[in-house]
Amino acid sequence: MRKIDKKIDNQLRESLTEACESALEKFTGFQWLTHVVSYPDFPKTLKIVCVFDTKDNLKAFKATSSRFEFSTLLSNKLIENGVDIKNIASYISYDTEEDCDKNHDGNWAARLAK
Repeated sequence: MRKIDKKIDNQLRESLTEACESALEKFTGFQWLTHVVSYPDFPKTLKIVCVFDTKDNLKAFKATSSRFEFSTLLSNKLIENGVDIKNIASYISYDTEEDCDKNHDGNWAARLAK
């Protein structure tokens, strides 16, 4: 990993950790988040996955302005840590523990590799 890639990785991890801690308190059913990226093509390849416990809680989350709230929270945390990504909402996807258990036997590595 190049030095600049390591710096971006650290900034991303710090930003996502802070956003995750805030989201855990704010959004019902939110469990955790992760990211996948190929640093030579950053930010184009960035994918942030927000995981909820159940499909019902994710559906309720999507039915309100919570997605906008979450993307704003994430954008602000990234900016605070020196990463400015335009239109962050386009890099965010949502998933559930329930669907991973059903379709991938709880194997998140396999699910995220899809």
